[in-house]
Amino acid sequence: MIQRQTKSTSRVVGFLCAAALSVSVVVPGHAVAQERDSFRVAWSIYVGWMPWGWGEAEGIVDKWADKYDIDIDVVQINDYIESINLYTGGEFDAVTITNMDALTIPAAGGVDTTALIVGDFSDGNDGVVLKDTDNLEDIEGQRVHLVELSVSHYLLARALESVGMTERDIQVVNTADADIVAAFSSDDVRAVTTWNPQLNEIRGMDNANVVFDSSQIPGEIMDLMVVKTDVLEANPELGKALTGAWYEIMDVMFGDDSEAAENARADMGEAAGTDLEGYEAQLELTRFFDDPADGVSFLESDQPRETMDNVREFAFEHGLLGESAPSPDFVGIELPDGSVLGNEGNVNLRFTAEYMRMAADGEL
Repeated sequence: MIQRQTKSTSRVVGFLCAAALSVSVVVPGHAVAQERDSFRVAWSIYVGWMPWGWGEAEGIVDKWADKYDIDIDVVQINDYIESINLYTGGEFDAVTITNMDALTIPAAGGVDTTALIVGDFSDGNDGVVLKDTDNLEDIEGQRVHLVELSVSHYLLARALESVGMTERDIQVVNTADADIVAAFSSDDVRAVTTWNPQLNEIRGMDNANVVFDSSQIPGEIMDLMVVKTDVLEANPELGKALTGAWYEIMDVMFGDDSEAAENARADMGEAAGTDLEGYEAQLELTRFFDDPADGVSFLESDQPRETMDNVREFAFEHGLLGESAPSPDFVGIELPDGSVLGNEGNVNLRFTAEYMRMAADGEL
């Protein structure tokens, strides 16, 4: 069984400016990675990353590591931000992370990072909820409770944009994800933005209305497996093993063997602190690229460019690229076609379809 987590873990990016500053102190200068045969991968609890824990427990990751004569240690970290900071600080070679966080923490902190696998995107798992109204425009003037500087904050900004508003038209109230449900249950809180499983719990309340969710910005909140670029370049076997393991897990999880798929999803649900029904409810609101060819098509579309352009603008406006960033162009973002958003002399986040294409072509 996957280690069960008892403490709620989130994709929170709270107080990232301080986190980024603390990371920048410990990150060593750029060095060329060496060929190695042992690697460490960090993951944390979220619907899109549960397959990694299950694949480790079932021996699938080890199977693929053995194929390429390497060792891969897949480690669950109970705190999401801590997992990213450990990766950024050099304790791990790879980590599960959202696209926004990949830009604002390791990349902004000077750690050249490659998105090896785009596993899925949120397709309703994140939402804006209002009390006693189903009209998003009624959010004007409201105090909106959310995890500040997180993907929820980004979702809120996109929601406001959709009705011609900005954050000047509301007031953000920083609230821990563990406190969101209780906050909405109180009489004086009228608006929240959050993700699952909290979103589903709030959605079930009589006076709750989800007025905007991530299905209205499809493809913008991505769940990734990222690897340090120099490590991947020196050790392509790591990329092959992780990618091969991921798609074997996908074959079981979404495959034709319904009993095996259900058992796998039930294990993942239990490890996530819910059950099969609860986990499948989250899966319904998540667009997995279980077929690698679909993942390649997504990466090679215009979507990643448009998404990362929005994300970097949000990051700059909220100071998440660092105090010295003069513009959204500060950190270069390389896309699968080799083009770069931002500073070509400071490319620290890269999207590649290379390994996903190998999986699609049966070359792993």
